[in-house]
Amino acid sequence: MKRFLADEEATQRFAREVFAGLPEGLAGWTVLLNGELGAGKSTFARALINAAGHEGAVPSPSYTLVEPYALAVGNIYHVDLYRVSSADELRYLGWTELDDGLRLVEWPDRAPELAEEADLNLVLSYEGNSRTAELEGLSARGRTLIQQIN
Repeated sequence: MKRFLADEEATQRFAREVFAGLPEGLAGWTVLLNGELGAGKSTFARALINAAGHEGAVPSPSYTLVEPYALAVGNIYHVDLYRVSSADELRYLGWTELDDGLRLVEWPDRAPELAEEADLNLVLSYEGNSRTAELEGLSARGRTLIQQIN
Protein backbone atom coordinates (compact mmCIF):
# COMPACT_ATOMS: atom_id res chain seq x y z
CA MET A 1 0.00 0.00 0.00
CA LYS A 2 1.39 3.38 -0.96
CA ARG A 3 0.14 6.75 0.27
CA PHE A 4 1.10 10.30 -0.55
CA LEU A 5 1.38 12.36 2.65
CA ALA A 6 1.10 16.04 1.78
CA ASP A 7 1.99 17.28 5.27
CA GLU A 8 2.37 16.37 8.94
CA GLU A 9 -1.39 16.18 9.42
CA ALA A 10 -1.62 13.61 6.60
CA THR A 11 1.02 11.50 8.37
CA GLN A 12 -0.97 11.74 11.60
CA ARG A 13 -4.21 10.77 9.82
CA PHE A 14 -2.48 7.76 8.28
CA ALA A 15 -1.21 6.67 11.72
CA ARG A 16 -4.76 6.93 13.09
CA GLU A 17 -6.01 4.76 10.20
CA VAL A 18 -3.40 2.11 10.93
CA PHE A 19 -4.28 2.16 14.63
CA ALA A 20 -7.99 1.80 13.84
CA GLY A 21 -7.18 -1.38 11.91
CA LEU A 22 -5.35 -3.01 14.81
CA PRO A 23 -7.16 -5.59 16.93
CA GLU A 24 -8.01 -5.07 20.59
CA GLY A 25 -5.21 -5.91 22.97
CA LEU A 26 -2.29 -5.13 20.63
CA ALA A 27 -0.17 -7.94 22.15
CA GLY A 28 2.60 -9.27 19.96
CA TRP A 29 2.31 -6.77 17.12
CA THR A 30 5.53 -5.30 15.71
CA VAL A 31 5.57 -2.34 13.32
CA LEU A 32 8.90 -1.39 11.72
CA LEU A 33 9.33 2.33 10.98
CA ASN A 34 11.91 3.07 8.29
CA GLY A 35 13.04 6.31 6.69
CA GLU A 36 15.71 8.95 6.71
CA LEU A 37 16.08 11.46 9.52
CA GLY A 38 13.08 13.77 9.49
CA ALA A 39 10.99 11.55 7.20
CA GLY A 40 8.18 11.26 9.76
CA LYS A 41 8.86 8.09 11.78
CA SER A 42 8.41 9.82 15.14
CA THR A 43 5.43 11.82 13.87
CA PHE A 44 3.74 8.57 12.83
CA ALA A 45 4.58 6.89 16.17
CA ARG A 46 3.32 9.84 18.24
CA ALA A 47 0.06 10.00 16.31
CA LEU A 48 -0.54 6.26 16.70
CA ILE A 49 0.22 6.40 20.43
CA ASN A 50 -2.14 9.37 20.82
CA ALA A 51 -4.82 7.54 18.79
CA ALA A 52 -4.49 4.69 21.30
CA GLY A 53 -5.53 7.05 24.07
CA HIS A 54 -2.30 8.50 25.42
CA GLU A 55 -2.62 12.08 26.56
CA GLY A 56 0.42 14.24 26.98
CA ALA A 57 3.91 14.31 25.55
CA VAL A 58 5.34 11.44 23.54
CA PRO A 59 9.10 11.90 23.88
CA SER A 60 11.51 10.43 21.40
CA PRO A 61 13.13 7.24 22.70
CA SER A 62 16.48 8.20 21.14
CA TYR A 63 18.27 8.15 24.49
CA THR A 64 16.07 5.87 26.58
CA LEU A 65 15.77 3.38 23.65
CA VAL A 66 12.31 2.28 24.86
CA GLU A 67 9.38 4.46 25.94
CA PRO A 68 6.54 2.36 27.39
CA TYR A 69 2.86 3.36 27.36
CA ALA A 70 0.38 1.40 29.48
CA LEU A 71 -2.97 2.27 27.93
CA ALA A 72 -6.53 0.98 28.27
CA VAL A 73 -6.25 -0.66 24.82
CA GLY A 74 -2.99 -2.40 25.73
CA ASN A 75 0.71 -1.68 26.04
CA ILE A 76 2.66 0.18 23.39
CA TYR A 77 6.44 0.31 23.30
CA HIS A 78 8.08 3.02 21.21
CA VAL A 79 11.55 1.66 20.46
CA ASP A 80 14.45 3.50 18.83
CA LEU A 81 17.35 1.32 17.70
CA TYR A 82 19.47 4.13 16.25
CA ARG A 83 22.11 3.69 18.97
CA VAL A 84 22.03 -0.11 18.81
CA SER A 85 24.89 -1.66 16.87
CA SER A 86 23.67 -5.26 16.63
CA ALA A 87 20.67 -7.48 17.24
CA ASP A 88 22.51 -9.03 20.22
CA GLU A 89 21.87 -5.80 22.13
CA LEU A 90 18.10 -6.35 21.94
CA ARG A 91 18.16 -8.81 24.83
CA TYR A 92 19.67 -6.06 27.02
CA LEU A 93 16.65 -3.95 26.14
CA GLY A 94 14.38 -6.71 27.38
CA TRP A 95 13.03 -7.26 23.86
CA THR A 96 11.22 -10.51 24.66
CA GLU A 97 9.47 -8.84 27.59
CA LEU A 98 7.91 -6.32 25.19
CA ASP A 99 5.78 -8.92 23.41
CA ASP A 100 2.81 -8.17 25.69
CA GLY A 101 2.12 -5.07 23.60
CA LEU A 102 2.60 -3.31 20.29
CA ARG A 103 6.22 -2.53 19.42
CA LEU A 104 6.78 0.53 17.20
CA VAL A 105 10.41 0.23 16.11
CA GLU A 106 12.36 3.11 14.61
CA TRP A 107 15.63 2.28 12.83
CA PRO A 108 14.90 -1.46 12.54
CA ASP A 109 17.75 -1.80 10.05
CA ARG A 110 20.05 -1.96 13.11
CA ALA A 111 18.55 -5.42 13.80
CA PRO A 112 17.51 -6.78 10.37
CA GLU A 113 16.24 -10.08 11.78
CA LEU A 114 13.30 -8.19 13.32
CA ALA A 115 11.63 -8.30 9.91
CA GLU A 116 11.18 -12.07 10.38
CA GLU A 117 8.86 -11.53 13.35
CA ALA A 118 7.32 -8.18 12.39
CA ASP A 119 3.78 -7.64 11.14
CA LEU A 120 4.11 -4.36 9.27
CA ASN A 121 6.92 -2.48 7.58
CA LEU A 122 6.41 1.25 7.00
CA VAL A 123 8.86 3.12 4.79
CA LEU A 124 8.57 6.91 4.81
CA SER A 125 10.34 8.75 1.99
CA TYR A 126 10.76 12.35 0.96
CA GLU A 127 8.85 13.53 -2.09
CA GLY A 128 9.72 17.20 -2.47
CA ASN A 129 8.33 18.98 0.60
CA SER A 130 5.96 16.07 1.22
CA ARG A 131 6.32 12.39 2.08
CA THR A 132 5.36 9.04 0.67
CA ALA A 133 4.41 6.12 2.91
CA GLU A 134 4.71 2.53 1.76
CA LEU A 135 3.12 0.04 4.15
CA GLU A 136 3.86 -3.65 3.65
CA GLY A 137 2.34 -6.59 5.48
CA LEU A 138 5.07 -8.94 6.68
CA SER A 139 2.74 -11.41 8.42
CA ALA A 140 -0.69 -12.77 7.55
CA ARG A 141 -2.35 -10.48 10.09
CA GLY A 142 -0.32 -7.54 8.79
CA ARG A 143 -1.53 -8.21 5.24
CA THR A 144 -5.11 -8.48 6.54
CA LEU A 145 -4.80 -5.12 8.29
CA ILE A 146 -3.61 -3.50 5.05
CA GLN A 147 -6.58 -4.95 3.15
CA GLN A 148 -8.93 -3.50 5.79
CA ILE A 149 -7.54 0.04 5.60
CA ASN A 150 -6.75 0.15 1.89
